[in-house]
Amino acid sequence: MSVDRVIFLRHGQTDYNRLGRVQGHVDIELNDDGLAQAKAAGAALASYLVGRPATIVSSDLSRAFVTAQCCAGELGVEVATDERMRERAFGQFEGLGGDELRERYPEAYAHWRAGGTPAGLGIEEKTLVGQRMSEAVREYIEAGESGHTLVVVSHGSAITQTLRAILGIADLEQPVLRGLDNCHWAEIEAGATGWRLRAHNVSAG
Repeated sequence: MSVDRVIFLRHGQTDYNRLGRVQGHVDIELNDDGLAQAKAAGAALASYLVGRPATIVSSDLSRAFVTAQCCAGELGVEVATDERMRERAFGQFEGLGGDELRERYPEAYAHWRAGGTPAGLGIEEKTLVGQRMSEAVREYIEAGESGHTLVVVSHGSAITQTLRAILGIADLEQPVLRGLDNCHWAEIEAGATGWRLRAHNVSAG
């Protein structure tokens, strides 16, 4: 017996999101809008999952953990944290905005914007992000029960790479999956032939 549905929820807004700065492993808190988004997402998930038991696991970074706590309060469960659910590491790009990146790392930034992973700057390979997080998610799936939903609270890039890994979607030049907006979620469901995407970029609104 194992979990047959998984919801991937991106954290609420931070000031770095608002300003367009790269976050990665920087541990920045939700802003007021982000906290309101998290509370709304928690209420929406509680309504959506009525009668269906849920388990919540979150990245250990504050913006995800506080979002998870808002959901847990509505669902009446505890939050487990797992650093494997962290955002992709962006190395020397972290904390910088687009203009700063273009000025300091013009070639690397252009390569990154085109979907590549610049070398020598401490930026985590996309496939490795998907591998580490999907392996962790599968552990929680196997530890759960049929009829239960696993809620994973994480980060934009990490969720995208994990969905690609679990669903077997190639990293194409034109992405099949767009990234999730703040406090939006994707849901996958187990079927006869594997996991399938049930919903994508859903919000409380």
